[in-house]
This record gives sequence, C-alpha cells and structure tokens, in this order.
Amino acid sequence: MTKFSYFVSLILASILGGVLTLFGYKTFLETPQVALLEKKPSVQLANFDKKLLDNFTVPEGLNFVLAAEKVTPAVVHIKTYYKNADYEWFRERNDGEFSRFASGSGVIISEDGYIITNHHVVDETDRLEVILNDKRSYEGTVIGTDPTTDLALIKIQEKNLPMIEFGNSDGVKIGEWVLAVGNPFELTSTVTAGIVSAKARNINILRSRDGLQIESFIQTDAAVNPGNSGGALVNLKGELIGINTAIATRTGGYSGYSFAVPVTLARKVAEDLLKYGDVQRGLLGVNIKDVDANLANQYGIKEIKGVFIDKVITKSAAEEAGMEIGDVIIRVEEVEVNTVSALQEIVARHRPGERVSVIFERNGVEKKVFLTLKNKNNEASVIKVTENFEEFGAEIGEITQSEKKKHDLEGGVKIVKLGEGKLKKSKVMEGFIITHIDKLKIQNLAELKSALRMKKDKIIVEGIEPNGDKAFYGIGF
Repeated sequence: MTKFSYFVSLILASILGGVLTLFGYKTFLETPQVALLEKKPSVQLANFDKKLLDNFTVPEGLNFVLAAEKVTPAVVHIKTYYKNADYEWFRERNDGEFSRFASGSGVIISEDGYIITNHHVVDETDRLEVILNDKRSYEGTVIGTDPTTDLALIKIQEKNLPMIEFGNSDGVKIGEWVLAVGNPFELTSTVTAGIVSAKARNINILRSRDGLQIESFIQTDAAVNPGNSGGALVNLKGELIGINTAIATRTGGYSGYSFAVPVTLARKVAEDLLKYGDVQRGLLGVNIKDVDANLANQYGIKEIKGVFIDKVITKSAAEEAGMEIGDVIIRVEEVEVNTVSALQEIVARHRPGERVSVIFERNGVEKKVFLTLKNKNNEASVIKVTENFEEFGAEIGEITQSEKKKHDLEGGVKIVKLGEGKLKKSKVMEGFIITHIDKLKIQNLAELKSALRMKKDKIIVEGIEPNGDKAFYGIGF
C-alpha cells in the first residue's frame, strides 16, 4: 500500500469512527429533551384521498373514547401524608404539619364513598387526601388492608358518587385491548392503552409472613408509572377488570410491562375487609408446584399440565377429600389451572367453610372431589375478628396492623358498630379504639372480655378517637 493510500484510509477510518461515536452518544448517553413541536409541512401519501376521512369511523370494538369517558370520573387521586417519613422520592411540604407525601390512585366502587386502592399506597400513612376527578377533596379513612394481595379499602364521607362497573377478569383474553386510568407523576386522570400480554403472572414482588401472598397478575403493555398504583384497568366497555399494582422496571419508570390484580380477587378482598375487617382465606391445605418437563419425567406424568401436589397438610380440606402427594390438580370450580398462581387466585376467591370442586389426575386417571375449604387455623369457618358485646351495645373488633402503626400502639380493640347501649349513652363514637379499661391495658378481644368479667357496672374507658385524639369516658356513671 502506498503512503497516499494509507493516509486516505486513515482519514476515512477517523471520520467513520467520529460518526459512530456521535451516533452512540446521541442514542445512549444524551439526556432526552422536551421541546415544542414546530409546524412541519404536511406529509401526503401517494394516491390518498382526503375525502375518505369525512366518512371514516373508528370500529366500535376499538373505540377507546367511550370507555375513557365512562371510567375517568370514578378514578381518584390519593395523596398520603407522613410526619416522619424518610423516603427521598417523596416530595417535601413546607406547611409544618406533614414533612412529605406520596401519590397514588384509587377506584370508587360504591356511591357512598368506598374506594379500592393498593396496600402500599396507604400503608403507614398519617393522613389521606382523596381528590375526585372534578377536583373535590376529602379526608379518607382506611377501612382495612391486605398485604398478601397488596389491596386496601378506604372510605370518604360523601354520597351519589360516580362508581365503576365491575367486569369479569376470568373472561379477559390475551391480546385484548385494555385501558389504564390513574394519576402518574401527579398527572391527574391520565388514560393509556395497551393489550393484555399475559394472565396469572407471578413476579415475586409480594411478601407475607405466613406465606399466603397471591400473585396472579394480569400483565399488560399499557403505560403505567409511579402514581398509577391503585388505579383502574378496564376493558373497552369501561368495566373494571383489574387494579394496577406494579411495573417491571430497572429505572423506576415504565419499561414496557405493567401488572394488575384481577378484579374477581380484588372485589372479594374488598367485601371481606368491609364485612369482617380482615381477609377470609379459604385453603386447600396443600403445598404445590408447577408441572414442568423435569417434574413430569421424574414422576412419570404423561402431559405437562396442571399443578403438582408436593405435600398434604394433616386434617386439611384436601386430606379429608382423599387427595394425596403426587396428584395433579387440573381444574378448580371447572376452571383450568396450569400454574400455582392461577390455582391460588381461584381458591382465594372463596372463604373458609365454602365447598369447591377439584378435578385432579392420579396415575393418569381423572378424579373429581368436592371439599370444604378451611382457614389458616385448619377450621372450616371464617375467623371472627369482631364480637358483639351486649353490655356495651356494640360490635367490637381487634385493630389492624396499619392502625397499630398509625397510632403507635401494641394492640387495642375498636368499636366497629354502635347500637343502643352504655357506650352510645356516654357519647362514645364508632371507630373509637379502646386501649385501657380502668388503667388496665387492652390489646385484644380476649383481654377485653377478661377485663369486663372482673369489673363492676361503672368503668373508665380510655382510648383514641377516630380523628387521632386521646380521650376517656365514664361508662355507667
């Protein structure tokens, strides 16, 4: 090669290297900038007739407008305030009352103010502000939360509110269009569209001390970001099919996939929190795992389907129905199950004491049984968290973990429902938390019963008002 050719080659290589470096910087390193769109010459497609637009209508099945208009009024913006929070992503306030706050979403499910949201949206909050789509603002009260599904039920005091219509998440198909409605980055009433990418998805994001967490998410590619948590996932009829809960991300923002709790499960959790004050979980009483190729080869399973029983709990619903280790569950309540998460979701919709049908295979032979679900104490009944105290004329229950954290309590009991009796005569309100009776600490219902057995007609009740103020009342004086 001549010197001239060498230098020409060197110059061309340098130019090419510079171009590639600039391209790489622009593509991967340069911070994206927000700019106003300038007017550009219109782009005209060849052989395109503008008159076609005059007669064009969006196909009914792909029209997002009606669903968005129907749902948006029923989705609220939730602001949670914290006195001593130390989370750097919370925005600071300077009003001297609350140091920081976080933002989420919620869905109105009743005209009198009950709202579903996520547990992580309201957990440990010192104050809730609920802002409607029309900008009306209310103080919110936490009715109950369930960390095992990351759901919560809250309430505002109002009537004739716009409420969402429930859909059927079982009927949702992969590839179906859906809308996500919420308040990402405090951009209120934001609507995004996508399709259902998968169902019964487990992403190992929830944790529970008793191992009863349920992850059977609807996965979509609708854009969901921080602030969307607790918002609505709806079909094109405007029916609620899920509560947006999580995103797959490496940056903290939307990266392509979002996850929602199916509405069939969310509705049952909300009903339990309202009726019982806690979630009532019906259990089969088995340890299970997905059937894959390795498991099928190990146990001689002919088809890779269903859910494998790895252990049967003594005296559980499954044992009493005759189920054994090695059985493969293929349907529950006539719904096909092929993953642990799908089976857990279906069973979790039922309460202890309810009967469900289970179809399983044993040595290639299909069998069907009906079994009565049990609670975590292995009893076929709901776990009572409230009791009726006739001497008080009130229904009283134990306080939740979130209430313990909120009021810095080790325990206590709360007046859930107040009727005619001593408490009402003494001006005690519903929601009052009893912490002491005649200076004796009360941490649960058993201690309350014990204290009342030892006391006479006249007692001093101490505790915390619904607004957080400490108070005491003389009962029977």
